[in-house]
Amino acid sequence: MDIRQFDSWCRSFLAIQDMMAIDDSLNGIQVGRSGGEIRKVAFAVDACLESIRRAKEQKADLLFVHHGLFWGKPLRIDGILLERVRMLIDNDLALYGCHLPLDMNPVVGNNAVLADLLALKERQPYGVYHGVAIGVSGVLEKPATIPEIVKRILPDNSQPLSVIAPGKEKIRTVAIVSGGAASEAAEAFGQDIDLYITGESSHTMYHYLLENKLNFIAAGHYATEVWGVKAVARKLTQETGIETVFIDIPTGL
Repeated sequence: MDIRQFDSWCRSFLAIQDMMAIDDSLNGIQVGRSGGEIRKVAFAVDACLESIRRAKEQKADLLFVHHGLFWGKPLRIDGILLERVRMLIDNDLALYGCHLPLDMNPVVGNNAVLADLLALKERQPYGVYHGVAIGVSGVLEKPATIPEIVKRILPDNSQPLSVIAPGKEKIRTVAIVSGGAASEAAEAFGQDIDLYITGESSHTMYHYLLENKLNFIAAGHYATEVWGVKAVARKLTQETGIETVFIDIPTGL
């Protein structure tokens, strides 16, 4: 598999083309390579100097990330961006970014895997962004408390960034949008949803959550977005036999 074949493989299950008009991220190949077989792929949440360096040390041919280098407008290849691009090119290391198409995928997406961790049933699209649902909602197999739910979505025993709990003590219905999606909690107001899970909190939403009696967990932007890249890595190895490695660089945010 070369870089173009890898791109075709990704596009076979990730809605990269469909999301071009609404996703500011440059989804797909962001930095190419000279050619030849891709024998090892590194996966990380963020394209930073540390993830690039560690991918190089792991002798990867390609780095697949959720948060790439290019967002919505041309950038000057200067400063830190120059250093990142230079390290990629000097090591013939390709960079592949996948943002919203990875969040929203119903099987390997960040939100789908979080829903799997909670064993959500009766799943429905949730979190409409420019007419497209990015997240998911559903029903727990049996009601659970917020601490019980935290243990499922943060299996490393880390703690969420914030919990706001003005609603029911026993949670039955849950909506999820990973990352920085605090404002998408508003979609649950007046609906049969007991808990909203995302990555980051928002001062603006605090009183709205209280007044609408909606429970809210900000589990961490990074912590809610490791799942998609890990799931794609597993899929790649299972379907192609290509070796993969996950580069864990938690931010605590």
